[in-house]
Amino acid sequence: MAAGQERAAVPAGAGAASSVQAFPLAGVWGTAAEPSGLRPALDGAKGRLTVRPSSERHAWLAIPDEAVASLASQATAERGSPWPQPLVSHYARYFRDGNRTDYEGLVAARQQRLTRAVIMAALADGALGDGPEVDAAPDSQPEGSVAWLDEVIDGAYLLCEQSSWSWAAHDDVGDRSGHVVPDRGMPFLDLGAGEVAAQLAWLDLVLGDALDGRAPGLRKRMREEVLERVVQPFLDRMDWHWLGLDGDVHNWNPWIHSNILAAAVILVEEPGLRAATVARCIEGLDRFLASVPADGAIDEGFAYWWNGGGRALEALALLEEATGGALNADIPVIRGLAAFPHRMHLGHHWFLNVADGPARAPRNLPWDMLGRWADRLGDADAARHARAFETTRPDAASGLGRVLHALFRLAADEAAAGKTPAVSPPLTGFTYLDSVQIMVARETPGAPTGLTLAVKGGHNGEHHNHRDVGSVVVAVDGVPLLVDAGQPTYTAETFGPNRYSIRAMQSSWHSVPAPFGLEQGTGTEFAASVLHHPTAEEPRLVLDLAEAYGIGPASDWIRSGALDRPGSRAVIADSWSLADPPASGTPDVVIHYLLAGTVRLGPPGTATVSASGIPDAGSPDPGARRGAKLTWDPASAAVEADEWALDDPLLADVWGARLTRLRFSMPAQNRAAGAFTLTVEATP
Repeated sequence: MAAGQERAAVPAGAGAASSVQAFPLAGVWGTAAEPSGLRPALDGAKGRLTVRPSSERHAWLAIPDEAVASLASQATAERGSPWPQPLVSHYARYFRDGNRTDYEGLVAARQQRLTRAVIMAALADGALGDGPEVDAAPDSQPEGSVAWLDEVIDGAYLLCEQSSWSWAAHDDVGDRSGHVVPDRGMPFLDLGAGEVAAQLAWLDLVLGDALDGRAPGLRKRMREEVLERVVQPFLDRMDWHWLGLDGDVHNWNPWIHSNILAAAVILVEEPGLRAATVARCIEGLDRFLASVPADGAIDEGFAYWWNGGGRALEALALLEEATGGALNADIPVIRGLAAFPHRMHLGHHWFLNVADGPARAPRNLPWDMLGRWADRLGDADAARHARAFETTRPDAASGLGRVLHALFRLAADEAAAGKTPAVSPPLTGFTYLDSVQIMVARETPGAPTGLTLAVKGGHNGEHHNHRDVGSVVVAVDGVPLLVDAGQPTYTAETFGPNRYSIRAMQSSWHSVPAPFGLEQGTGTEFAASVLHHPTAEEPRLVLDLAEAYGIGPASDWIRSGALDRPGSRAVIADSWSLADPPASGTPDVVIHYLLAGTVRLGPPGTATVSASGIPDAGSPDPGARRGAKLTWDPASAAVEADEWALDDPLLADVWGARLTRLRFSMPAQNRAAGAFTLTVEATP
């Protein structure tokens, strides 16, 4: 796959913000963010960071034992075994057959093992009490401390020896030369390369003195590799697609910039080079923040927020720490960004998923980072939500930097007030984000009980786009039953010209209509028009979907999604007036709804769906889970059920063995013009 193809399923420039704001960081910081201002501000930066070296034993000994228990258990089990070894045959698979998981899985396993080893080595160093310093007499240390240091040294050196830090799916070597092996002379700076650079930086900050005592020369090698593979390509080239210079700014921008920033602050020692690198990172982050709409919405959705908006927040926090507060990111858009995750919450671990995102949130998200920002902003709902989801046992899959920050947050919590009492999330009653045309309305604000309705307009040029204009999601007691399938396993096809041959991306497998049997089109012009904006008092979003199918203005398709709180029901009403079908269409007029769990067609005009079969559906007691009853006028449409057996592990992990599509076909007399209404209620 060519560089940048992870955004190439839509035309160039598609998905950029409709109105780009002025660059907010430049407006607040001015010359302080230029190299001349940064050079003195960054002097002594490492000493101001929250994460502390292992030599500061009091800081590490303050970390609760519970916080590292699972990391320690796995690290102990794997120490002494062969390290995960990504091979050239794994790298080449992407170019040969499109498989990217073989290589990326081994790379991730190697880096996660190294993260666990770093934590163990730091704790072993701290556990020496008043004994000899690690770098003073390394061979006199307890065997366990030496063994963990050696584990870190081996893992770090393996990364230095790894031919490419880029993931094969991003490397442009195939397009440039037709090769299927990395080109050491032209390192590709992508998400993977940024992650390695940041991991080596945090490793160096925590264990630098110990590494000098045990493996002199390793830190020099790490710096050389980071300069050669990441910092220099970043400074030398301005054609990286993720810089956003073409106006198309997506999550790669803050993800990579935040990692380069960590590498620059910690590993780059020459003051001028460090200042130049940080200044370039600030320029890039400013392009991302300028693209974020005032309401803080991320068109890639909740899942990608963590590696988009969330990475930007991490970078801003690091800049403030490193400069001793000189770069204080007090800009309005931060408040909207911090609120986005809790606004998308359906209940339990379920969130509204648009684009390439799973509906169930993983357990290793860095909620502690969001909590720190929410506390600082005084956003009580965002803070409460983050606290409700914060884990007391960080997971290495989230990355070394995030694990370290989580551990020090837990240490600070324990020092301040002991164990933080459990809190429940705010479960906001109503949200409407006009920039992406998303409404989320809850029957019982503050509780998962009852119905939650989400309706999405938008357009089909969004980042990581699925053809989902007009789609609806309905959750019962916090568990989605009318659903968006979400992200399947990524392959070469996912971001190539055949993206929409994948079922999960097609409008015919979302809860949207199919006038003339048509699929929605791809691009920003295939969009919804808002005819009625919802309010908290009247949670009803009305959209014209005709342009999403390329049939307007001669035709119209009006969809209304409303939550009737007094009636305890969600009502999705469609009405249409269609011209003659285009050559690419059929005479058929169909409306699809995608359901999870167990679906049963009942008497005419009824169907039921239960959460049975959905893994981790919320309540631990399956008998306590309510389902949904669907009703419609049986004379208005004929209904058929299509089963989608899920053989993709990512989809099956979220939804279980199957999804079911209800296909409502309109009778001939109602095809040119007609109406159809689906009502959803919770079962007793």
